[in-house]
Amino acid sequence: MMLSRQFVEYMLWGWDNLPRIVLMYYANFLSSPEGYFHTVICNAEEFRNTTVNHDLHFISWDNPPKQHPHFLTAEHYRSMVESNAPFGRKFGRNEPVLDKIDTELLGRNADGYVPGMWFSHANPNITKPYSFVKNITELRPGPGAKRLKNLINGLLSAEDFLKNQCS
Repeated sequence: MMLSRQFVEYMLWGWDNLPRIVLMYYANFLSSPEGYFHTVICNAEEFRNTTVNHDLHFISWDNPPKQHPHFLTAEHYRSMVESNAPFGRKFGRNEPVLDKIDTELLGRNADGYVPGMWFSHANPNITKPYSFVKNITELRPGPGAKRLKNLINGLLSAEDFLKNQCS
């Protein structure tokens, strides 16, 4: 999930005490903490209509009953990329499609780092001395950022966007 700075400040300061009340509620029963932020945001009047009902994951579900996600493999790769979702669930241990994601989407070498714009002439397998560090505040969106932008724009412009917010 992505949280706005304003919402995080509300969670920390909780001027109406709602975040603490919900936290106490969650502390007193056996449940997944995944619903905590959702519960607070959908019950805080000033944030209720700031939600986008999507968890940014690509998940391949059983059909029916949609209780357990499939393990993602190379056969799901194209669908994952076309979904524009930045995250996926769930992967098996040492699943080869993870190496494919590292190589083709992230540009990572087998034993290296994901290359970035911070180093000039960066070799992803070595760390350059600080004298080679470029401007770390310069951001240039790559293909992944463009896919995420397409996903978010699609979610915001969907016909049913307003009715899929908190109710």
